[in-house]
Amino acid sequence: MTVPYSRRIKSKPGLTVHQADFRPSDVVELDGLATFSLDLALADFLCDGDKRTAFAALDEAMHGLAPDHVRVLRENVRDRLADRRDQRGIHRALLLLDLATGKAESPPESILRLIVVEAGFPVPEVQYEITTIEGRKLYVLDLAWPSRRIALEYDGFASHEERHGYDAERDARMAGRGWVTIRASAADLRDPRRVLAELAKAFGMRAVA
Repeated sequence: MTVPYSRRIKSKPGLTVHQADFRPSDVVELDGLATFSLDLALADFLCDGDKRTAFAALDEAMHGLAPDHVRVLRENVRDRLADRRDQRGIHRALLLLDLATGKAESPPESILRLIVVEAGFPVPEVQYEITTIEGRKLYVLDLAWPSRRIALEYDGFASHEERHGYDAERDARMAGRGWVTIRASAADLRDPRRVLAELAKAFGMRAVA
């Protein structure tokens, strides 16, 4: 629970109390529960929360919105950050805000994108479409660096445990088109060294002149 600095309420078992500056207009009612508006909650989370979780939450909030609505949400969060009295975490929050697209299909895909960018790789395109010469869509890649023809796919257990054959066939077809496909799992989010090493090798082989 968050209360104004003017209130003195102590935390107790089952109730954690935070204090913050906010206006009555910052509070909205959702299913009968008073909560902060989305833009304010995201701004606070981007500054104070776990970095990966906060970035995934921002991407998820943008997901499915029309481009104009994504732009408005991004601007509103940016305004909230500019208004913060506590400047801690602002720089990090702005970097995450600029990186988010809302195009990721799942939070792990968002986290994977953050991992590779923080490792120093160029920002990948999200949900990149592979098409025929006629423009017919063949595949959609989770993350891609088209100029180098490198793809990074996240394989969630639930959606991929029975798709190994299909994925292998698709990777072979992509290889025939000159693409290198690297696959990541939940284990790689916990320890990304293998994926990052494979990416580094692929980038070394596909350096752009």
